[in-house]
Amino acid sequence: MSHSLAILTTLALLLITHSQASDPETVSDFNVPNGADESKLDGVFFTYTGLRGGAASTSSTTGLGRKSVTVQDFAALDGMGVSMELMEFQPGSVNVPHTHPRGAEILFVVDGSLTVGTTDSNGKLYKNVLQKGDVFVFPKGLPHYQANFDKTNKAVAVAAFGSSNAGTVSLPKSLFGSNIDNEVLTKAFKISADNLQQLRAGQN
Repeated sequence: MSHSLAILTTLALLLITHSQASDPETVSDFNVPNGADESKLDGVFFTYTGLRGGAASTSSTTGLGRKSVTVQDFAALDGMGVSMELMEFQPGSVNVPHTHPRGAEILFVVDGSLTVGTTDSNGKLYKNVLQKGDVFVFPKGLPHYQANFDKTNKAVAVAAFGSSNAGTVSLPKSLFGSNIDNEVLTKAFKISADNLQQLRAGQN
């Protein structure tokens, strides 16, 4: 009896944990913003025009232009459990290793080619070179990257996420741009204090 109770308790905890780890479930057709009159909403409410003209201006340091469409930008996404991002990769640019803690990502290459990869919790790398029209999926929370190694042509991709705000944790910035003690990082990465300072300087 106690064994069965322990199993039921464990299952209940897993269900509670899972339900708290994803977007809240909506209990209506869609969520109406506070103060809005639902009777006056029309198709404009479900339309986002912020991607007209392409991604945002390209970063001079990364060579990557991006424009995210999350619940902060687009109120109709509230409760939908989805969001997206338009990315334009200049020749030789890299979207550095990062994670999305609140949602899986599916990437579609619109133009050009991209080298992509993700690692699992054992450190195994899953890598491929995507061409126009290809799709790759990055599991929720796992480190991954995209790179345009073409020296001449840019690449364009659209990413969709299984969360209205998947979040992005840049691994270089969250580690070397943080206030983690130097001794912790030098021991963790087996590097000298000088090397660490160079890595820290690169995040400014």
